[in-house]
Amino acid sequence: MAAARQAFTRESAGARRAALIEATAACLAESGLAGTNVRAICKKAGVSPGLLRHYFDGIDDLVAATYQATSDRMDAIFAAAVEAAGTDPRARLSAYLTASFRAPVTDPELLGAWTAFWALARSDARMADIHAASYAGYRARLAELLAACGAADAGRLAILLTAMVDGLWLELSLDATSFGAAAAAEMIERALTALLPPGQDR
Repeated sequence: MAAARQAFTRESAGARRAALIEATAACLAESGLAGTNVRAICKKAGVSPGLLRHYFDGIDDLVAATYQATSDRMDAIFAAAVEAAGTDPRARLSAYLTASFRAPVTDPELLGAWTAFWALARSDARMADIHAASYAGYRARLAELLAACGAADAGRLAILLTAMVDGLWLELSLDATSFGAAAAAEMIERALTALLPPGQDR
């Protein structure tokens, strides 16, 4: 019985932490940094303000945890897209890059949270570390997929393609009618055709 109570307590703590993280992401998306505070977060999460400090060392800690959780969520989405593409190296590469142009990555609310994270990464060391690790991980996995397609200097190509994907994603997030997700994916495919060796360019 005691073990069951402990398991329930751990599960409840995890659920409460997750609820606070989700509420923080929603506040950042809706109101930006200026409108994201303890009261707004706790109201959205349906908990008392005092509960936040029970699970996090203040709002800065919670925002950092939210950035890490959001980054982990994106990593899982990209990994799932690659696995769903099968075993063909070229198809896996395309899936990884173009996942950024499909839901849920193109959810408009994600832009608000992500731009807040970017802004904080310029002035907060912990946020900067999360940002650096997240992008380094994305580029490393992209370099592996590029190398599997025979690309030379895969590391530098990964930097180039990451910047291209980020730019297209940002434009789509700001204005979904600007050129559309299908056009964004086509631009990535054209870039891959130009950059990959013959036989791997479709």
